[in-house]
Amino acid sequence: MTPLALTLTILCVSLPAQAWVKDRVYKFTVLHTNDHHGHFWPDEHDQYGLAAQKTMMDQIRYDVQAHGGQVLILSGGDINTGVPESDLQDAEPDFRGMNLIGYDAMAIGNHEFDNPLSVLRQQQKWAKFPLLSANIYQKSTGTRLFQPYALFNRMGLKIAVIGLTTDDTAKIGNPAYFTDMEFRPPATEAKAVVETLRSKEKPDVIIAATHMGHYDNGQHGSNAPGDVEMARALPAGYLDLIVGGHSQNPVCMAKPNVRQVDYVPGTPCQPDKQNGTWIVQAHEWGKYIGRADFSFLNGTLTLEHYELVPINLKHKVANADGSTSWINYTPEIAKNPAMMKLLTPFQKKGEAQLGVKIGSANGHFEGDRSKVRFVQTNLARLMLASQIARTGADFAVMSGGGVRDSIESGTLTYKDVLKVQPFGNTLTWVEMKGRDVEKYLAVVANIKPDSGGYAQFANVSLVADGTGVSQITIKGQPLEADKTYRMTTLSFNASGGDGYPAIDKLPGYVNTGFVDAEVLKEYIQSHSPLDAAAYEPKGEIVHKAENAPPAKPSDKPKKWRLPTFLTAMLE
Repeated sequence: MTPLALTLTILCVSLPAQAWVKDRVYKFTVLHTNDHHGHFWPDEHDQYGLAAQKTMMDQIRYDVQAHGGQVLILSGGDINTGVPESDLQDAEPDFRGMNLIGYDAMAIGNHEFDNPLSVLRQQQKWAKFPLLSANIYQKSTGTRLFQPYALFNRMGLKIAVIGLTTDDTAKIGNPAYFTDMEFRPPATEAKAVVETLRSKEKPDVIIAATHMGHYDNGQHGSNAPGDVEMARALPAGYLDLIVGGHSQNPVCMAKPNVRQVDYVPGTPCQPDKQNGTWIVQAHEWGKYIGRADFSFLNGTLTLEHYELVPINLKHKVANADGSTSWINYTPEIAKNPAMMKLLTPFQKKGEAQLGVKIGSANGHFEGDRSKVRFVQTNLARLMLASQIARTGADFAVMSGGGVRDSIESGTLTYKDVLKVQPFGNTLTWVEMKGRDVEKYLAVVANIKPDSGGYAQFANVSLVADGTGVSQITIKGQPLEADKTYRMTTLSFNASGGDGYPAIDKLPGYVNTGFVDAEVLKEYIQSHSPLDAAAYEPKGEIVHKAENAPPAKPSDKPKKWRLPTFLTAMLE
């Protein structure tokens, strides 16, 4: 493949005793993945998986070494949560597989906190590489909870890798796990760590392995600032490269500050560049290995070539007889035998627990990320219906980001349920007067789309205008200010997750202890076959543009607004 014409000149800080030799060319290659989410095994179409990934990692390593270089393998985090066989085993197969591949370091992602800290500490023991984050602190002591950076020698160059985690983690994770933990602004911590490194370690190259997200032109919406914003906030050249994650995009730019839409596997990829810093991200699930080939000469770092290497990615094609086939974008990558030997027992153990039939579905239940964070879907309604049935609630609400996969028509197993609800949240309910329900809905219904907090509802209709709500009905009847209503939601949202109003301290709050996936499983068992059409939303939730013209006086609905963030409700 012809190398892309990608060069960046970065003048390193003058050091009292530089480690590199004048006029010597140093070569090294950064290989990277991110947002693995438990995908240690290939999917049903034999795409990705750690066995094929190891084959390609080894192939690239040998190629780099043959040309006088060495590799550094990094992860942008989120190893946990998404595949039941992995989730039930606390991602042990994933970390052990990463060891066999030879990962050098990873950023700690927000989903590393989907379990208690004790599980993450166990994962640190399994991993033969450091899990890095410079901006996570223990509140009670003011000290860092994790190793902030690691140092590597490649061909005589000293390379520093700093870990950083989105400061959205406490909001989008389970608040119960963050009682003595704080996530400080990554850019502030990065600046401090870089200055410490420059004064004490004097690295030749500084890389940030981050789990913060890449947002075009820094437009991060309701998310915390990401890689672009951090690169702009730091002095030029503080970071040579950012290896990112979290937003789960292939970062391939169509032009400055505009990411290429619908990137096609195997085609050229131009990484982002902000304020003298390259920014890369390799989509998700091990679908790609990012490859960045660098040279270093007399204090100047040059990105010689960049690409995303697909790991057995396929596309569906229609055959002449009306059938369909899945065809590879690029040549098939063989599975590494040693990796298969390592992972097969884990896969079999997981399959034994997950493969039992629990019910069936007639039709597709929509849970794709591009839908559940933007519009109401029938799968969210199904999940909320199961929660209403278990608690006897009048209505239900949950984060769209809590819906993690779709359910297809046909036989359903426990694995299908756990792919949809992998987090292990418990079911809660609370009783509130109608006037307090209004205030609650005014907050959650106006959380902007394209975020995990986008609210999914059942037994509710309303109009949201950006700040308030109107025309509210519960179970088809107008909301009454003095009537008591029972609302059910998941423990994650009840304790303030995704920015929802915390209700877990209210007098009428009950945590049932029932795990969400188990509740959905039992509902499926008792209601199968499930009719997808019966759960289809019918336009009950209306979002009006904030700049829409006001309604006529004769038909203008009464609007409910919060003078403060649920102050009256929470007093």
